[in-house]
Amino acid sequence: MALVELARFQTKVEADLARLLLEAEGFEAILFDEGMNNIGLGSIMPIRLMVLEEQFDEAARLLVEEGLL
Repeated sequence: MALVELARFQTKVEADLARLLLEAEGFEAILFDEGMNNIGLGSIMPIRLMVLEEQFDEAARLLVEEGLL
């Protein structure tokens, strides 16, 4: 099972909202680089939302429907 990048967010709040929505719907979702955002490098290194490759299309569709993508 490979992880792929679904989206990038400039703030932890946005990233967490997307992750929590996906998890509530049964998707596997992980945030990468959130520590870099916390030390003020958010504009350089956004937070990446990762999902399982086989869930990518459905997860993207959900985030679009909810206005998070």
